[in-house]
Amino acid sequence: MNAIPSGTAPRADIESLYPVFAALPQPLRQTCLSVGQSVRIPAGGILFDAGQPCPGFPLVLAGTVRVIKAAPNGRELPLYRIFPGESCILSSGCLLGGQPYSARGIAEVDTELRLLPSALFDELMATPAFREFVFKLFAERMADLMALVEEVAFRKLDQRLAALLLGRGQTLHRTHQQLADELGSVREMVSRLLKGFAEQGLVRLGREQIEILDPEGLRRLSAQR
Repeated sequence: MNAIPSGTAPRADIESLYPVFAALPQPLRQTCLSVGQSVRIPAGGILFDAGQPCPGFPLVLAGTVRVIKAAPNGRELPLYRIFPGESCILSSGCLLGGQPYSARGIAEVDTELRLLPSALFDELMATPAFREFVFKLFAERMADLMALVEEVAFRKLDQRLAALLLGRGQTLHRTHQQLADELGSVREMVSRLLKGFAEQGLVRLGREQIEILDPEGLRRLSAQR
């Protein structure tokens, strides 16, 4: 974990972001609020990587963590994002199964989290409230991942790119590489598609900027079967 130690996280931050702790037995609740490593990961820093052991259960207090599957050729497939008040199902699975990470977690912006030790995670999983919290996250993430599988398997890249552009407002300040990373593709293919969109009058391309000119045209393209 490429992390910078931080001070102890304020109790109010953890309790407000993770109400599940209020439902825990008082001694265990106090333990959760007083132990664990508080860390700060700078933007672009790697929180964990494939093959690494899981050191504990992360509670995101500020920032965003992007979880991706990286291929040896440099291509990336985005799996999900972790926002404050959420946690990482990959970390939960690793702790429950005693397995190393199978993907990479990257801080999208400066990110702060509290890392609860694995022994405390095991104790927490014995409580109904925390167990329900973790399994609910599993169910939500599984639905997201199934939607991702459907997107990748059954929709063409131009449709997925059109849908991505539509969901980001009138003007996007993103590089072609960043869009390719989000789509699990390569920059050359995304650049070629964007050039085609521009030639059709759907978008206007600028330096690290894409302006949507014809949202209805993009919507029709994204909805094609």
